[in-house]
Amino acid sequence: MTAAMDFLNIAMMVAMVSLAIGQVLSMVRLVMGPTSGDRILALDTMVINAIGLVVVLGIFQGVKVYFEVTLLIAMLGFVSTVALTRFILRGDIIE
Repeated sequence: MTAAMDFLNIAMMVAMVSLAIGQVLSMVRLVMGPTSGDRILALDTMVINAIGLVVVLGIFQGVKVYFEVTLLIAMLGFVSTVALTRFILRGDIIE
């Protein structure tokens, strides 16, 4: 049983490190992106990486409330991406 638990802990650490590296690379794209489309895509990718990090942390700690937090982050990320895209394309958010 301990070998399976050790493997699970290693897998979760690898997942957290991979998501953290993805987050850093998305931040680099956010800063260096030549167009606003690249920056919006980088922000959306950062939201997805944040969701992944919170889910892995929730599994690692065994706390179920983190999964509700991920739903809130997902809704906020979607709405903010749509609002920012509409603002860049049309100049206003609400018609």
